[in-house]
Amino acid sequence: MTQIAETDSRYSWFRLVVTMLVAIIANAGMWAIIVILPAVQAEFGTSRADASLPYTLNMIGFALGNFALGRALDRFGVTVSLILAALGIVGGLILAILSQSIAMLSFAQLLIGFASAVGFGPLIADISHWFVRRRGIAVALVASGNYLSGAIWPMVLAGVMQDSGWRAVYTVMAVVTFFGIIPLALLLRRQVSSETHASAHAASSLNAQSAGLSPRTLAILLGFAGICCCIAMSMPQVHIVALCVDLGFGPAVGAEMLSLMLLGGVGSRIVSGLLADRLGGVRTLLIGSTLQGLALFLYLPAGGLVSLYVVSLVFGLSQGGIVPSYALIVREYMPAKEAGARVGFVMMATIMGMALGGWVSGQIYDWTGSYQWAFINGIVWNGVNVAIMLWLLLRSRPRKPAIPVPAPQPA
Repeated sequence: MTQIAETDSRYSWFRLVVTMLVAIIANAGMWAIIVILPAVQAEFGTSRADASLPYTLNMIGFALGNFALGRALDRFGVTVSLILAALGIVGGLILAILSQSIAMLSFAQLLIGFASAVGFGPLIADISHWFVRRRGIAVALVASGNYLSGAIWPMVLAGVMQDSGWRAVYTVMAVVTFFGIIPLALLLRRQVSSETHASAHAASSLNAQSAGLSPRTLAILLGFAGICCCIAMSMPQVHIVALCVDLGFGPAVGAEMLSLMLLGGVGSRIVSGLLADRLGGVRTLLIGSTLQGLALFLYLPAGGLVSLYVVSLVFGLSQGGIVPSYALIVREYMPAKEAGARVGFVMMATIMGMALGGWVSGQIYDWTGSYQWAFINGIVWNGVNVAIMLWLLLRSRPRKPAIPVPAPQPA
């Protein structure tokens, strides 16, 4: 089977639909802890900070899982990786149901977050093998599974939470995960041929040669860039509710603005995917990061209710396509056989950037009593990311061959 017949085929699109369904289910563990947080605080009689610890460990596990499960994908394939991750999610959920303390629940969430990561970086890496002409939109759609999961599951689980408590929520999730992911994983047993891998390797080698960077060096550079852009990205996403409370608009308004960001992010990912199919990952990421920086600037003068809604929508429409573009750059510049590990590493870096940025923004607020300098901090880090992408773009441009100088002729 030739690469043309195998990639961008009818089966590729079928696989994309199945992969998106898996992503929506697998990422549920990342969002469910938000739904149950007030009930957990009430049951264990802890402070809000202590009740937030399970979420923190959930995100740490999610970050580490992207890298570890990405490596497992390269070695064992997507079906085995998904089944093992599904069992890990179910095991973590059962442990959480049996938890009698915040410490035990936090450990359970670490496991849930680690296993849930299979629904992000590893799935993005897998689907990238099945598309060439439409790789950008395919990667963007799979990456949107994370946002769609965040939009769907909290609404679905809220009713269960109200009627039966948070342990019932986790029981439902365990059943859905086991009977949802494992059968879908069996539909993904087919693997790309060695010819397709060879063709992808040849294309990525040419790009790597033009940039003059080894895969390891480029991965480290992309990881640092991912940290930079996500420190900037985290400021509005993590603190928009608190900002609205400070301005007297209340937490409900802040939650609406956050939802607006996420919906804008889904649209941004789809548009960026279409754009990447024409411009490539580096240019698409550069455009998205530049727009994100402009949106952060707009937050500085925004203080009214309408202006904050508008800027939050603009921010969502700007930033959604940034993270998937890193996966496209990995596939454009690095060997196909290492896609899982390399994409997982860069996704891990972006998640760490979100975690670090949310904390740093809070510290800056405590020091200054305002979010103005926190936004400026985000703008600076965003500028570093733009500079890295611009440097990589300029470095990767085809160079004119040197004109040979004729040797002097003897007299």
